[in-house]
Amino acid sequence: MSAIRQGRRRALRAIAALLTVAGASVAVLAAGTLPAHAQQTAICYNCPPEWADWASQIKAIQEKTGIRVPFDNKNSGQAIAQLMAEQKSPVADVVYLGVSSAFQAKDKGVIQPYKPAHWDDIPAGLKDPQGYWFAIHSGTLGFFVNKDALEGKPVPRSWADLLKPEYKGMIGYLDPSSAFVGYAGAVAVNQALGGSFDNFKPALDWFAKLKANQPIVPKQTAYARVLSGEIPILLDYDFDAYRAKYKDHANVEFVIPQEGTISVPYVMSLVKGAPHQANGEKVLDFVLSDEGQKLWANAYLRPVRANAMSPELAAKFLPASDYARAKTIDFAKMAGSQQAFGEQYLQVMH
Repeated sequence: MSAIRQGRRRALRAIAALLTVAGASVAVLAAGTLPAHAQQTAICYNCPPEWADWASQIKAIQEKTGIRVPFDNKNSGQAIAQLMAEQKSPVADVVYLGVSSAFQAKDKGVIQPYKPAHWDDIPAGLKDPQGYWFAIHSGTLGFFVNKDALEGKPVPRSWADLLKPEYKGMIGYLDPSSAFVGYAGAVAVNQALGGSFDNFKPALDWFAKLKANQPIVPKQTAYARVLSGEIPILLDYDFDAYRAKYKDHANVEFVIPQEGTISVPYVMSLVKGAPHQANGEKVLDFVLSDEGQKLWANAYLRPVRANAMSPELAAKFLPASDYARAKTIDFAKMAGSQQAFGEQYLQVMH
C-alpha cells in the first residue's frame, strides 16, 4: 500500500512540475518573450528568390534588421487574390506588386498607407500620394534570348519577328491574365503596334497570330527555364537578361524590340491589418535604404532613388539609344484596363 502511495505521490509531483513548466511557458508566451523568431518575421507576398534577386535582398534584410522574410513564389494576381481571401484575418505584412496591381490592391482595401524612410526621394509619379504604394525599382520589357537554344536561328529584333514560323515552340511569356509581367508584355506590344488603353485590338491580334507558334505560357517567373534552353525566347525584363549574362554567364541577349516597348515600376505596400506591422515597416524602410537600393542596382534593376546605380553598372545596360524606344505610360489607365484585357485575352487564346 505504501509503495502505491509513494508511486501516486511521485506521479502527482511529476504532474505538478509539468503544470508549473506549462504555466511558466504560457506566462512567457503572454509576455511575448519566448518565440523571438516569430516576433522577428515579416511575411511578404510575391517575394520570389529567383525574381529581381529577392534572395539577396531578403538575406540582407535579415542580416541588417534581424527580420526573417520567407520566400514566396506568388505572382501579383495570386498575391492580391490571397490578400482578399484573408482580409478578415490577414497573414501577410507587406506585398510586392507590378504597379497596375497596386491600384487594384488599393481599390480592394487590402493595403494601408505607410510612407517609408526616403519617401521624399521617390519621384511623384512613382508613388501613391497617400502612401498606399511606392515604387522600389523598375524594368524595361523586351526579349530575354538564350542564343545557344536558338539552334542557329537569328536573334529576333522585333515584335513582328516573333510571328515568324521559324520560332515555333521557342517563345514564352507569363500569363497576362494573372502575372503582371505578362500583362506588361501585352501592353508593350499593344502600344508598340499603335494601340491604346482604349483599344487592345493590336495586341489581341498579335497574340492570336502568335498562337500558331505554340507559345509556352507559365504563370510564375520562368528564369531557370530560359537558362536551361527550354524557353529560348521569353518576353521579360532587362534585369533578368542582364543577370543571366553577367552573373550566370549564360550566352544570352536582351533585345528592345524595334517597334518599341515600355518601362514599368514594381512597388511595395504595407498590408492592411498586418500581423507584424512594425517588422513590415522596417522591411519597407530597408528596400529604399542606400543598401537596399544598391542591391536592386546590383541585380540590374533601375533603383527608384536617383544616383543609386554606379556608372560601372549602368555601362552593362544596352545603350541609351535603345532605351529611347521604351516609353513611360499612364499607370492608372494601365491598372484600369487590366481586368478587361485579361478577359479578352482568354477569349482569344482559348
